[in-house]
Amino acid sequence: MSDSPLAQTVAALQPRARTELAELVAFKSVADPAQFPPSECEAAAEWIAAALRADGFQDVALLDTPDGTRSVYGYLPGPEGAKTVLLYAHYDVQPPLDEAAWVSPPFELTERDGRWYGRGAADCKGGLIMHLTALRALKEHGGVPVNVKVIVEGSEEQGTGGLERYAEAHPELLAADAVVIGDTGNFRVGLPTVTATLRGMTLVRVQVDTLEGNLHSGQFGGAAPDALAALIRILDSLRAEDGSTTVDGLTGDATWEGLQYPEEEFRRDAKVLDGVELIGNGSVADRIWARPAVTVLGIDCPPVVGATPSVQAGARALVSLRVPPGTDAAAATKLLAAHLEKAAPWGARVAVEQVGQGQPFRADTSSPAYASMAAALREAYDGAEMQTSGMGGSIPLCNTLAGLYPDAEILLIGLSEPEAQIHAVNESVSPEELERLSLAEAVFLRRYAALG
Repeated sequence: MSDSPLAQTVAALQPRARTELAELVAFKSVADPAQFPPSECEAAAEWIAAALRADGFQDVALLDTPDGTRSVYGYLPGPEGAKTVLLYAHYDVQPPLDEAAWVSPPFELTERDGRWYGRGAADCKGGLIMHLTALRALKEHGGVPVNVKVIVEGSEEQGTGGLERYAEAHPELLAADAVVIGDTGNFRVGLPTVTATLRGMTLVRVQVDTLEGNLHSGQFGGAAPDALAALIRILDSLRAEDGSTTVDGLTGDATWEGLQYPEEEFRRDAKVLDGVELIGNGSVADRIWARPAVTVLGIDCPPVVGATPSVQAGARALVSLRVPPGTDAAAATKLLAAHLEKAAPWGARVAVEQVGQGQPFRADTSSPAYASMAAALREAYDGAEMQTSGMGGSIPLCNTLAGLYPDAEILLIGLSEPEAQIHAVNESVSPEELERLSLAEAVFLRRYAALG
């Protein structure tokens, strides 16, 4: 990494970054009151607001968004006439899943084998620490050369759209010349990468009912329609024999022209078991960045332990559909609902409820801001050239910002490289990536300000 004075300052700030990240990770800020108390999210938001105030931000506010959560906003004025840059992160996190499978407690930042483990360490509490570290380093070397707005979302992982709707109702709040979304990641540790596309998503809950109540499987099984069996058939209809997503009316043959993802590397990153095949067809990049992908996130049915010999009267599932750029998420939602209803066997009653939705996004990587970012990443990564990849996940706010501010340049970077295992057990962040990307962001802000 560069040995410039700015780089030395970023390195000196790393102990503070670790301490603050540990404090943030300790909040169990899952934005779902059915899983964790809302007070955890409220405390995390208050921590962030206090941190912004301590760093000189003005107009710091906890924004009550329409989905019942809070986003944190702050404004740091730069020189007169300077450009304005919006920095984004989110403080809500995915639930820890099976806490027993974590090697160390999920809400206790733990250093192990050169990485820092904890839920949200990479996705995306580390993104906020990256922003703060970059700004603090610049303050020690002549000051921050742009006006900075920071927005830290409180419900990104839930896909409930609170911040998007708030921004639409207050369009002046997040207006900026450039936006740095700190919620993606490098293709691989040490390989500087910006994300050019994001798949959108739709999330639906499907309920299947066949009987007024459960029945004894010995007395009625074989003739009484089983709702769980019906649900299984419906869900199975969403995949072709090779595992490709098959939603009636939804195209699934697009190709990815950029950085490719070798199959063996993907198998290793995804920890696919020996002898188990990948699903779908085309290149791995086609499948995860350019095509729709359906995933059954959960099923409500009796657990194996304690199950009784009963024909199930009802069952339900939560289904996610990722949609690539070029596909409207709302249209995809209608197609998915129609497919699920049509696939019902035996006249089973099917009700589909939309739970969340976000549009896909495509960035303009030919913009001046991307040239500035390429130079900044080259400096932070010892001359390595910036790569451009897609990301299979969704950040619904991107499309909202692109619609509200069509002239703004939107860049996506972050800490969620494959080893981070975001959304899984044992999530972690690479301290080296945090240091390099903090430096890259600081250099970017300098270079972007110099564009005039």
